[in-house]
Amino acid sequence: PPRNLSPGESMLRSLVLLSACAAASAFAPTSGFVGTGRLSSAVKARSASAAGPKMQFGNPFGTQPAANRAANNRAPPPMPAPSGMVPDMGRRNMMNALLLGSVAGPILVLPAVLISFLIPAKTGGGGGGIIAKDALGNDVKVADWIAAKGAGDRSLVQGLKGDATYLIVNDDKTLEKFGVNAVCTHLGCVVPWNKSANKFCCPCHGSQYDKNGKVVRGPAPLSLALANRGEADGKVTLSTWTTTDFRTNEKPWWK
Repeated sequence: PPRNLSPGESMLRSLVLLSACAAASAFAPTSGFVGTGRLSSAVKARSASAAGPKMQFGNPFGTQPAANRAANNRAPPPMPAPSGMVPDMGRRNMMNALLLGSVAGPILVLPAVLISFLIPAKTGGGGGGIIAKDALGNDVKVADWIAAKGAGDRSLVQGLKGDATYLIVNDDKTLEKFGVNAVCTHLGCVVPWNKSANKFCCPCHGSQYDKNGKVVRGPAPLSLALANRGEADGKVTLSTWTTTDFRTNEKPWWK
């Protein structure tokens, strides 16, 4: 015959049954019941939207059906075969051209710089007669120049081709018939007049010239160029010296 349960055993069995019902309702398909109350339509709609289109009712772990898994596991489409086109090729070519130009430019210019450094400068008189200019760009007047300078003075004016040229004041307070180009025939420095040494002495490499511009010490290979000194309307004119160089009895090298 069935045994009568004590009140404690009855309570324990009731709790076990309620727990089993609660667990079954949690894992059941949307049954509409939780315990003994029906879910409202709003709660069910919210649950369905949260599950997403790929969730299947009755699948508590949210796993996808076999058809969906097969679609997701499908192999990706094959990549198109390369057509030989390299991305950004135009930009690469431009950068290569810039790099080549930055390297080739100095290399091409360097020989010209070295040659111009090694070859003696041959600047000097050339062209027709011009009016000499002073340091301020004013015309040099013969009378004013002699009055301002002492005997034996050698001061610079702007001469042929814009070269610095010395005008020479004689001891009798007249202007010498020639001017002396101040550009050194070695590397083109402007040679100053050294009154104490009575010579033109180049400070760049030590070349020296006598009082008339004849080279007396190297490395300058040639004498300073000469220019004819004339006068027009009381102003000093300079023109190319074309006759024999009286200092060397040779043809002028600057012609």
